[in-house]
Amino acid sequence: QVQLVESGGGLVQAGGSLRLSCAASGSIFSINAMGWYRQAPGKQRELVTAITSGGSTNYADSVKGRFTISRDNAKNTVYLQMNSLKPEDTAVYYCAADITTAWGGVYDYWGQGTPVTVSS
Repeated sequence: QVQLVESGGGLVQAGGSLRLSCAASGSIFSINAMGWYRQAPGKQRELVTAITSGGSTNYADSVKGRFTISRDNAKNTVYLQMNSLKPEDTAVYYCAADITTAWGGVYDYWGQGTPVTVSS
């Protein structure tokens, strides 16, 4: 089946930067969209940013101007460049993908999550 493998999380000081990566592999016919969610302790999971196969993007208001999503279609990989990080960005970040499988089914897939901690 399909799996998403994330990397790049860790500990960073306020004002610093991190880049997250997420690679999709498996029985993929096409990837319709990929994105990033995050969940802070005691809070609901929220959409951070997403990108469609056509290159359209959207961002949560809290990260506009600081985070950038990009995609390498040849590698089935999405990236999240996070700059000017704030303590409020501390959360577990989850990669997600809307994928049409080789057998024609359309499903949402999730990575295991990678923790990002921003110290003050």
